Amino acid sequence: MNGLLRQSNDDEPQVLQIQNQNQFISSSSSLISTDPSTVISPMNSHFGVLACADTLRLILQKLTVTDLARASCVCRVWYSVVSENNMLVLAFMAPWKLKQVVGKPMNSSFWRDNGIGKFAVSHRIARGDTVASLAVKYSVQVMDIKRLNNMMSDHGIYSRERLLIPISNPDILIDGTCYIELDWYAKREVAVLYLDGEPDKKPRCLLNRVTSEQGKRRIIDSLRRSMQVDDGTAQYYLSISNGNPRAAISEYSADLGWERQTGLT
Repeated sequence: MNGLLRQSNDDEPQVLQIQNQNQFISSSSSLISTDPSTVISPMNSHFGVLACADTLRLILQKLTVTDLARASCVCRVWYSVVSENNMLVLAFMAPWKLKQVVGKPMNSSFWRDNGIGKFAVSHRIARGDTVASLAVKYSVQVMDIKRLNNMMSDHGIYSRERLLIPISNPDILIDGTCYIELDWYAKREVAVLYLDGEPDKKPRCLLNRVTSEQGKRRIIDSLRRSMQVDDGTAQYYLSISNGNPRAAISEYSADLGWERQTGLT
């Protein structure tokens, strides 16, 4: 009997200790459930850790471009961190393992999509190039080249200094440097990869370029109406005539007469 009493007395502190632990856990759970500021959650921007910009950078830099866009909607602190240019550029580069992105887009929304369609290779047009030959060279579809460059016909290649080529193999971007450019013909901002070096760094006057393009546009429209052809054909005959509209019409008339004589029309 005395042995049983001693055993009971020896176990009593352990029972009390377990009861105390259970009471502590119960009270802690009650505190967490009743005080939402202690819960780490993206929806709880008042939590100290999630309001610290330095800590947020460490966390948010692991997110994708899409998730960053969502995180920017949580609160002002999150938006200010996500909107930092370096944060956006790193997220834009990460999936493609780019070495560097040079330039700043006109609109910050450019960084919100980093799909492969956002990139292109710059090809300087050389004598003998055709859309079909470039499609074979770069392993892409003819229609994809024409769609990216806003070309209505194959003749459009002759009035341009370069073409943007869609990227078919993403591995070409690894350790590459892309330049953010607003392409005049494509009418969009593109991350351009130059396989043969860097882009032309000669200073250009945007106003003069716009003025000359507007004048050229008026000439092409006039030729298109006179010859009753599409834009690409008008640009082609203007280019082979060194920009002389009268010579362009003469060249077109000569080709049209030859086609009639040979029975092609």
